Order: sequence, then C-alpha cells, then structure tokens
Amino acid sequence: MTEVWTTPYATAPVDAVVPLPGSKSITARALVLAALAAGPSRLVRPLRARDTELMAAGLRALGVGIAEDGDDWLVTPGELRGPAVIDAGLAGTVLRFLPPVAALATGEVRLDGDARLYERPNAGLIDGLRGLGATIEDGGRGRAPFTVHGTGAVRGGPVTVDASESSQVVSGLLLAAARFDAGIDLAVVGSVPSLPHVEMTVRALAEHGVLVVRTDRGWRVSPGTIDALDRVVEPDLSNAAPFLAAALVTGGRVTVPDWPADTTQPGARLDRFLGAMGADVVHTSDGLQVTGSGTIAPLVADLGDVGELTPVLAALCAFADGESRLTGIAHLRGHETDRLQALDEVLGAVGAGVQQLPDGLVITPGPRRAARLGSYADHRMVMAGAVLGLGCPGVEITDHSTVAKTLPDFTARWAGMLGTAAGGRR
Repeated sequence: MTEVWTTPYATAPVDAVVPLPGSKSITARALVLAALAAGPSRLVRPLRARDTELMAAGLRALGVGIAEDGDDWLVTPGELRGPAVIDAGLAGTVLRFLPPVAALATGEVRLDGDARLYERPNAGLIDGLRGLGATIEDGGRGRAPFTVHGTGAVRGGPVTVDASESSQVVSGLLLAAARFDAGIDLAVVGSVPSLPHVEMTVRALAEHGVLVVRTDRGWRVSPGTIDALDRVVEPDLSNAAPFLAAALVTGGRVTVPDWPADTTQPGARLDRFLGAMGADVVHTSDGLQVTGSGTIAPLVADLGDVGELTPVLAALCAFADGESRLTGIAHLRGHETDRLQALDEVLGAVGAGVQQLPDGLVITPGPRRAARLGSYADHRMVMAGAVLGLGCPGVEITDHSTVAKTLPDFTARWAGMLGTAAGGRR
C-alpha cells in the first residue's frame, strides 16, 4: 500500500526553535578520511540517516572498523580488501566517494544500489580512476552497477576529468588522493557545479594534514599520510532550508541553533537568499533567526553553487508576489530525480506556472489548489512539498519516508515546529 502524508497547513505564524542533526556532506567526508587515516578517529554527533549509514556499511564491507559509541562513531582503519559488495542506495556520495577507496583495496568490489542509481551519471569518476591506473568493469555504461578490481594500490599522477555533472567526482578523487602512489594532479574540463562542496572537501583534507594546492587547471595533492582526527560534525544547513522557509510562508519566526560562524556548507547561503525574498535574517548568539513579513518577494538567482537548496527555494517562489527565475542548475537533472522536471510537476499541481529553461526554472505564482504530490524518491522533494503544504490546504505526499535519506525524523520535527504556533516556543 502506498503511504500518503497529508502535510500540515499553517493556520498561524510559526514561532519555533528547531535544532538539527549533523551535516550529511561533512559526515560523509569525515567517514572516508577517518577510514584512510593513520590511526583511529571519533566522529561526534554524525548524521545518522540512510546515506551516511550506507557510507558506513560500505566502508565496513571494505574492512574498516566503525563502532557505535552512543551518538558517536569510532572509526578504526583496517586493511582494505575484497571481495565486497557496496550498496550505495541512491546516495551520490557513496557512488562517487567509495570507488577510489575500493581501488586501494585488494580484490573485487562491486558497487550497486537502487534502480534510480543506475541513471545517475558517473562516467567522469570512472574514467578518472582508469586514468589513474585503476581497473573498472562497467559494461561501457559509465554508471552503476560496476566492479572495481582493486590491486591494493593506485598509481595516481596527472589525470583530466569531466566533473560537469557533479562536484562529487572531484571530491571523491581528492579524498583518497594522498593514498595514491603519486598523489594526484587533477585537471578539470568544463565548469564544476556546487563548487562549495569541493571547498568543503579541501578544508576537510587540510584538517587531516593533507595539503591540497589549487592550480590553474584543477587541484594537486601530494602522496602522504592522512592524519587521524576527532571531529564534531556541525548541523546540516541544507536540511535547515524547509524549516527556515516556514517563517516566510507563515509570517512567523524560526531559529536554527548552533549555526556555525565559519563553514563551507552551501546551506550557509540561505541567509542571503531568504533575505532577498523579504525575510528579516539575523545571526544571534542562539543561532540563525529568520522572521517572515507575510509577503514573499520573487527571487532571481543563479543557484549553480547551491543546487541542493533549489527545491525549497522554488517552493517559496510559488508563494511570491511576482515571477522568479532560478538558473545555473542544469546538473539537477541528474540528481536523485530530474529535479527540474519534478519541480515543474509539483509546482504546477498546486497552481503555479512553471517554464523549464535549459538550466533552470521560471516560476509564476497562481491560484493555490490542493494536490497529491509524488516524492520522486527524493528527500528534497518531500521537503519542498512540506513547504508547499504550509500555504496550500490539502497537499498530500506519497512515499514521504524517502526523506529518511538525510533526515529520518523530518515529519516529527515538522509537526513539532508547527505545534509551537499554538502552544508557544519550544
């Protein structure tokens, strides 16, 4: 039976403090670096969600020790070996971060996952690893499933890759590069979307004692040791997007505590986008506080660096007082779903006018109406649907549990936030 979630409709301004669990992107990078480090590491308050659990399971399959210690993970590097099977689910981070690790293992490692994973582009990473000396059998598809024939080492050295479909291609190669015999001299052709995620990778490497040099063609990493590091994982700022958006839709106030003062997370740019849409945005000692005015201004923005924020921002645009134009996001067609097509369908279903561009969307608000929306097996689409439901009574979402990919208790947190409108601040 298909599960259906009737999203709450807001009848009063929200007034809530919404704490959030750790960043998926930082947790994924921390797990890989801890697995390749010279000694044990502790991850404090990592995100526990489908994507990160799959990352941990994949590393365990390769021989890495990852033990539970309360809310923390204790990671003990081990001898990387196959045969092994890695289930990537629908996680782009697993799809692109673990094959370079698998190439360092001895034995065959097969990477598989959900049916939709087979559609996610991965030729840039596979071709890059082959150029570095790895042997990969993919049937010429450039996509999952595929098998890495690990020999215990990767030659490394100069390589040119096409990372236009995902910055994770760059991050995946850089994360393991210090363990390659000759490191890596990575040249990139074309533009790299979501560049802040590469900056996140570079910073994480530096914190583990790995020097990454930016070149005029890409990035260079010398071979060497990856230091062990105990890391406290900061909150996931992209997962903050729907909660902060609720302040604009309802004309209320939402605070996300422990907002980092210095971070490479793309979600940190929410303050400027929400401010541009008319919110009062303040960094306080308690966290990031967003207050809506009751009116939402249209947004014209290039979201190329922050594509994961697009679904929620697009949902806000459906309630704006004019036409919005979101560009620079052609790469979203290769995410968990074709997000531009999915947004066209769900925004249109609730009454907005949508025009697809080669690299984005033009969104024009229209008369609001009830609708049943699909989840598209995409956590961000569930979050966007929840935002739409705040301003459109009668919005339902099928298979909403797919939000467990990054925030398993999303619906409970959503209900808790809205409960503050009637029952006071929580």
